[in-house]
Amino acid sequence: MAPLSKAATALAALREDLAGEVFAPDDPGYDEARTVFNAMVDRRPAVIAQCESTPDVVTAVRFARDLDLPVAVRGGGHSVAGMSLNDGAVVVDLRRMHEVTVHPAAKAVRIAGGATMSHLDRACEPYALATTGGRASTTGVGGFVLGGGTGWLDRKFGLAVDNLLGVELVTADGALLDVTAEEHPELFWGLHGGGGNFGIATSLTLRLHELPALSIAMVFYLPERGPEVLRAYRDVIETGPDAAGGGFLYLTGPPAPFVPPHLVGLLLAGALVTYAGPEEELRRLAGPLLAVPHEAEVVTAIPYAELQCMLDDPPGLRNYWSAEYLTGVPDAFVDVFCARAASMPVPTGTQHVVWPQGGAIAAARGDYPVPYRDAPWAVHPFGMWEDPADDERVVRWVRDVRADVQPWSTGAVYLNFTGDEGADRVVAGLGADNMRRLARLKREYDPDNVFRFNHNIPPV
Repeated sequence: MAPLSKAATALAALREDLAGEVFAPDDPGYDEARTVFNAMVDRRPAVIAQCESTPDVVTAVRFARDLDLPVAVRGGGHSVAGMSLNDGAVVVDLRRMHEVTVHPAAKAVRIAGGATMSHLDRACEPYALATTGGRASTTGVGGFVLGGGTGWLDRKFGLAVDNLLGVELVTADGALLDVTAEEHPELFWGLHGGGGNFGIATSLTLRLHELPALSIAMVFYLPERGPEVLRAYRDVIETGPDAAGGGFLYLTGPPAPFVPPHLVGLLLAGALVTYAGPEEELRRLAGPLLAVPHEAEVVTAIPYAELQCMLDDPPGLRNYWSAEYLTGVPDAFVDVFCARAASMPVPTGTQHVVWPQGGAIAAARGDYPVPYRDAPWAVHPFGMWEDPADDERVVRWVRDVRADVQPWSTGAVYLNFTGDEGADRVVAGLGADNMRRLARLKREYDPDNVFRFNHNIPPV
């Protein structure tokens, strides 16, 4: 840490120069500014710079470098490991930068670095255009896209990085780069899965696709029906069109109008079929699932932005997640997966999820560092709960799910679904050959590892 006099002078200058607000530990509003959605994360940064613009971001990065402080970057604040916050760091908080500009004729959209999925989806909706987004409206677009980006539309439109056209990036030395396939092509490659290792994305440009209609079928069953339903869901997806997606899950019955009151708070099995098309086509597609005896169903057309809000995980709860990518979901896997639901923490917000890949995800060409692309299915144990006394049992359950499915694991993983699981998992999320190439890129753009609060790629 720099001498106090230098630090105090630099902080005073930052407060003067930044168009946004600056919070230090003794400032009113500091505790609110450092709160992230995962209640397990309680860290005290040295400074939080709430930036209003790209020049603000450059100023904040240069402030951090002058004082030899590491930088954490906050977009949506949705990292399960709390990577947008760290003790003693300068937090570059982008939340005020959430503008979205749609270019319908070009089928492209420019998104400021602090925008969430809700900002993106609602801006595109009037044009009947969309792109692959996360499965929650509160997810930050920047971290989601740079980490790879899987969501309800990926079987139809590809991963988010498959739709990435350009990034405005502030590097560790405070330089501002426009990164595209033509300008800085090697860096552009690295931003397709390498996360926030190479700089701060102050804006991203994504390709849009026509989405004139979207519909969903959500069906709830008693948990003992789970194996039958998962097999039916598997067959619906594997024989259906790329426009179909969704997932199978176990969850605590939510207090929703379509859930019978006597099932609220109890373990349920559920099948969600999303379909980039009209409701009547979806009803035919989902027929085998609707034929299984069930407790509740919702089959309806729905705006994409509303679908994105359906499974939002509220802030203020405790979270621990992970993932495994699978070679398939044969009957033996179905039995093992469904048996693990018996020990799922209920009633909590925890979900035991398996969902399909394939379609445009697997068909996309390119050598981007997303080694999970070829896996046809994925498991996502999603721990979410309120009481700290449940920490041990929920974390153990998530790890047990991972252990159960190892016989079907490809070994690859989508890093946005994981917390800090060690360096080997980072390699699994990027690929060993890609990791070496990314490390050389890191050395070029961030040799001091200023941006290390992420799934880190050490420079070599």
